[in-house]
Amino acid sequence: MATLDAAATFESLVPSRFTTLNFPNPSHSTTTTRHHLYSPLLRVAVLDSPSRSTINNNSPKIAAMLVPIHRETDWTFSTEAGHLQLLLNLPEISRLILIGNLPIDPRPTIYNKPPPIDQINQSIIKESLRPLLFALCPKSVFNSGLPEIQFLGYEDDVIRSVTVVRERVSEEEVEVFRRMPNLVQTQMRIVPKRGSHVNGDLGSMSLGDFEFELDTVSLVQPYFAPMVAILSLVGSCLEETIRGGFRPKALCLGVGGGALLTFLNEQLGFEVVGVEADEVALSVARKYFGLQDGKYVRVCVGDGIEFIGKLAGQVRKLNSDYLGDFSVDNGCWLGNADRLDDKFDVIMVDLDSSDVGMGTMAPPLEFVEKSVLRDARLVLSEHGILVINMIPPNRSFYELLVHEFREFFSELYEIDVGNGENFVLVATATAIRSASSDTENSFLTKLKLLCATRYAVGGHITKF
Repeated sequence: MATLDAAATFESLVPSRFTTLNFPNPSHSTTTTRHHLYSPLLRVAVLDSPSRSTINNNSPKIAAMLVPIHRETDWTFSTEAGHLQLLLNLPEISRLILIGNLPIDPRPTIYNKPPPIDQINQSIIKESLRPLLFALCPKSVFNSGLPEIQFLGYEDDVIRSVTVVRERVSEEEVEVFRRMPNLVQTQMRIVPKRGSHVNGDLGSMSLGDFEFELDTVSLVQPYFAPMVAILSLVGSCLEETIRGGFRPKALCLGVGGGALLTFLNEQLGFEVVGVEADEVALSVARKYFGLQDGKYVRVCVGDGIEFIGKLAGQVRKLNSDYLGDFSVDNGCWLGNADRLDDKFDVIMVDLDSSDVGMGTMAPPLEFVEKSVLRDARLVLSEHGILVINMIPPNRSFYELLVHEFREFFSELYEIDVGNGENFVLVATATAIRSASSDTENSFLTKLKLLCATRYAVGGHITKF
């Protein structure tokens, strides 16, 4: 922890420098603001932009953000990597200062989003923090008098959260959770059940007045809609599969809450196999997120990369020797004796790096090794596609990955999701052939109805 005795630390901007300190709450005795900044000491975190062009700007811009109450232990607000993600979405800001209450440990079991701060209290809070913020500004911002420090708000979709599972974990896992606490990894939308509300004025009702159910049509994660919409590239082939009396097959590496698997199965008629390394996550997905195993949805506990390798080994062996049922040794049945050439029409990869030092990087480095890419290509059908959620640490690293993919796949496409973080990389087993018209293709028609609007917001396709 730093103190303001080392004020010289903040006089200059240094790319990627991160500093945290505890500071007496200047508004602690002001009862009108105790509902937000209530702890006697505040946690203050200061991060300078990693961009030298932003740092070397003659008129650097400084911004401050109040950490949402009871969200102090979230990964976004309590870690350097989370702070960086906020700053990367603010390309013109040279220094971002987060100010919040000291974290409460453990986090409350139930979180309810507090009401917004009214204008009077906002003014009181900003005025009380002005001396602190001026002390944290670099000298260069005072060249033209007192600087104007921009206060930023933070909004997301979280209205209420309830902790449903607390698990005992190993020492290694505890360290991961310390570095990436309360990171939201999967989301599903919930909607009131029809007719579940009580009689009365809707405007005066609370969440407790409704019963909710999962909305399996909505794709909440920002990269899910582009991942699904990209199936339009092989829409003609998928339509032929369906007209031939078969279901298209999808392999999903990384299950999370199961939203993507459920959507592919229920909305688009896919036969889906999912692989998830975290057995607890699967248990939560089945109990709370609506993931259901069945004839056309099968989920395995295991390492996705090892699974691809074993599956490729089975395919190689099938090329020379009939084995009967198409399976791997972790008990997940994958095919049947009637389709010896059974492969996947699409592989969707949503895997994060287990190396917490890499921050929110996806996929893990192990996935883009040549042997894994070779195996992935082998288990794709003739016109299959590999679809990957990418969070690259930098652009040069991403370009290197693209170079590796070219060795094994025919064509590459990219979708910039538009959130400043995710890209969807698509690799095709063979060259994409021209699609039939929408009027002839029921699969494409359905895909457009489900994804077109969200996909248009998400970004555009670029062919490498």
